[in-house]
Amino acid sequence: MGWLFVRYLKLTLAYDGSNYHGFQRQKNAVGIQQIVEKALSNLFDEEIKVAASGRTDTGVHAHAQVISFATSGTVPTDKIVQAMSSYLPEDIVVWKAEDVAADFNARYSAQAKRYVYRILITETTNPFERNYTWQLKKMPDLSLLQAAADIIIGEHDFSAFRSAGSAPVKTIKNIYKAEWTRIGAQELRFTIEGDGFLYHMVRNLVGAMVRVGNGKITLERFKEILASGDRRKAGTAAPPQGLYLDEVFY
Repeated sequence: MGWLFVRYLKLTLAYDGSNYHGFQRQKNAVGIQQIVEKALSNLFDEEIKVAASGRTDTGVHAHAQVISFATSGTVPTDKIVQAMSSYLPEDIVVWKAEDVAADFNARYSAQAKRYVYRILITETTNPFERNYTWQLKKMPDLSLLQAAADIIIGEHDFSAFRSAGSAPVKTIKNIYKAEWTRIGAQELRFTIEGDGFLYHMVRNLVGAMVRVGNGKITLERFKEILASGDRRKAGTAAPPQGLYLDEVFY
């Protein structure tokens, strides 16, 4: 009996999440994972199941989602990007394909992630940006937004900013960067990097920080919410369409 040939691959994907129920495979809806696994299975002529760096919610986008998988298929690595374009819809793209060691796992090998959240300030809804930004009529105070972001730098228990009812996980995360920038006259962009993120954590943080920026809660109250560990105190999350998984670090 001959040896079974197996190789290990890492792919970097970009996608527009508007038409999908998140990344994760779904039973009664279409997730991006299902589309990608079907495309890979067709390309390699065998069933492929992938590990992903993390799940993104319905309507959330990715500039650089990372997946990994094993295959006995022989499609050359440098041909995968072009070949996958024939099997994927236009709103899902493979940017990069790499050979990796057998112990590489897109989720468990990740050391840090970066997310970006976009806010558009507009008196009337911009139909071309409605699936890609949170649209507000009033510009929040940028100095207050940044002051709130400075509070979350470092290691904290982010229980107050996790999704209500989510599964028990380690809630202490280390945030390396939290920065608000103004892009032109109408856009605000929040960039956050850390060693890990809880379910809905970025959206909950953005929602609370915007309330600080609009004067609805004080910086002191924001600190109290973080320290409380109580999700009920954090308020409504920012909507999903403004959020982008920007990069995963290994």
